[in-house]
Amino acid sequence: MNIRLKGCYPGAIGKITELHATYYYKNWGFDVSFETQVGRELSEFISGFEEERDGFWIAAVDGQFAGSIAIDGRRGNVDGVRLRWFIVPPEYQGKGIGRTLLRTALTFCKNIGYTYVYLWTFKGLDAARALYEAEGFRLREEHNVKQWGNVIAEQKFVLQFEN
Repeated sequence: MNIRLKGCYPGAIGKITELHATYYYKNWGFDVSFETQVGRELSEFISGFEEERDGFWIAAVDGQFAGSIAIDGRRGNVDGVRLRWFIVPPEYQGKGIGRTLLRTALTFCKNIGYTYVYLWTFKGLDAARALYEAEGFRLREEHNVKQWGNVIAEQKFVLQFEN
């Protein structure tokens, strides 16, 4: 399988938002407030994207959208950088695309000199958690929240790079 990584292109924000909305509705019952949050926050990120601070990659296989990931460095000096919008469509899961995206994002962080990366997710996404932990992320927080029409066990994973 030939995985090609590229940056943002017209229609990408919509594809990523739609995939998040449909996947999390179908598998977890998230309501439309999740879709609006993803679309709004992703649009704001892309609008303020700075190449020397932020990272954004889209995977393509045979020209077809096969996943995305971003590093949001807007608050990097305060909170660390945030890994966001990491998703691979079900038909491409288990083929190494997620690992390729995650390693690309983490290599970017190391090359920039970031020392602390975090992400928010929720309990139950076991395949993603296995990827995070294989790369050195550790669970640091977990608490129940009511959001997106559901009650979820929200989790914060962190990765501290050695200097």
